[in-house]
Amino acid sequence: MSRQPVYVQHCMGINGLEKIILRENRGFSAEVYLYGGQVTSWKNELGEELLFVSSKANFNPPRSIRGGIPICFPQFSNLGSLEQHGFARNKLWTLDPNPPPFPTNSNNRAFIDLLLKNSGDDTKNWPHRYEFRLRIALGPTGDLMLTSRIRNTNTDGKSFAFTFAYHTYLYVTDISEVRIEGLETLDYLDNLKNRERFTEQGDAIVFESEVDKVYLSTPTKIAIIDHERKRTFVLRKDGLPDAVVWNPWDKKAKTISDLGDEEYKHLLCVQSACVEKAITLKPGEEWKGRQEISAVPSSYCSGQLDPRKVLFHY
Repeated sequence: MSRQPVYVQHCMGINGLEKIILRENRGFSAEVYLYGGQVTSWKNELGEELLFVSSKANFNPPRSIRGGIPICFPQFSNLGSLEQHGFARNKLWTLDPNPPPFPTNSNNRAFIDLLLKNSGDDTKNWPHRYEFRLRIALGPTGDLMLTSRIRNTNTDGKSFAFTFAYHTYLYVTDISEVRIEGLETLDYLDNLKNRERFTEQGDAIVFESEVDKVYLSTPTKIAIIDHERKRTFVLRKDGLPDAVVWNPWDKKAKTISDLGDEEYKHLLCVQSACVEKAITLKPGEEWKGRQEISAVPSSYCSGQLDPRKVLFHY
């Protein structure tokens, strides 16, 4: 008898923190820590790592983990009394033992649902009741899918507002050989210039220095082309109108304690986000935001993806 594949495995990770390993038949895998509800690894069928995690990353609560896909909620940035990028990435999430199934037309088996609810120590700085359900799924062809559902469960009749981002760290071979397509001609806020608004001029985004930009009203599909590896990441998103692009470059990297001095060369953050205009929920209302990433061989021709070689399933 052939053994049934184990699609979801519960085990211990670094420093005894609980983690879940998702696996698909062809060899794709992903790892998720309950601390932060954070994806920390996503590998293709060859076992190649597709996400960046710093060699100096802290797996010591309450520090956040540098790399993977941190969840930024209820804010993206460092405004007000909340810590930078909110508290969701510093919380211990719980695993839902009986998650709702996927639609019947889906053959996803490698998935988990994580839950985060308000706790006493949140209310000092963010006095609201909420339920955050995060579904992380690994598709049969290796796509990594994250779906967030955030519900206002306040009983005092109060609405709340929040901003949000999937702070995705992609592993790239050499940042100076990477280009992003899909954001050209768009307006952006430049965080290195007091959030001043500009319009992107290039026919694609390339990297020669520190970048920290919030692109506005972005398309649902963005392509990140890693020339050296002949690989293209295709990022699809829904409910997340903004896209944040970040790389610290050499000087800034040296000031980040949990990042190696030269590691900026191998990371690129392209974040599906809703940061320019906050989302407001009345009691009982729910918001949904979704991100799906695929890694496909690059068919690079005249600066464009060859549509015949890349099929998108959403």
